[in-house]
Amino acid sequence: MIEKGERIAIYPGSFDPLTNGHVDIIERGLKIFDKVIIAVLYNPSKKALFSVEERIDMIQKSFLTHSNQDSIMIDSFDGLLVDYARMKNAAAIIRGMRAISDFENEFQMALMNRRLNRDVQTIFLMTGLRWIFISSSIIKEVARFGGDISGMAPHPVKCKMKEKFPLLMGK
Repeated sequence: MIEKGERIAIYPGSFDPLTNGHVDIIERGLKIFDKVIIAVLYNPSKKALFSVEERIDMIQKSFLTHSNQDSIMIDSFDGLLVDYARMKNAAAIIRGMRAISDFENEFQMALMNRRLNRDVQTIFLMTGLRWIFISSSIIKEVARFGGDISGMAPHPVKCKMKEKFPLLMGK
């Protein structure tokens, strides 16, 4: 539930799957904003491993016992992010950056979003050094070949990955 006067930010992404790097950005965003909406992007042009519903379920389970659970909302959207932000009364979009290679694309998107809606700011948060090498793509690749993803993704994600990749069963 969003209350009047709350500072709301949206953290959009595919989250296919959620990683500990994403969790780090969410936790740090909660130190700046009253509410963070984790917005799972539905993009039919991308081939996702998990359905939007599966991703939302994994995210919900990952934050079930989180100390700021009431400050986190999980939703999905399609279309323009700035339109979604307006609909949710968000003041900001949070974007995580791991390396300089993320900057060019993120900067371009931020400028376009600013052009479309000057009232919504983009906030860039650098991923903690501990998570800088982790991406959803890398986690999927490691899991596909039976590698151990412990410590790189929340436990509910690891459980769901075991369903998709039976080679992970013993790990």
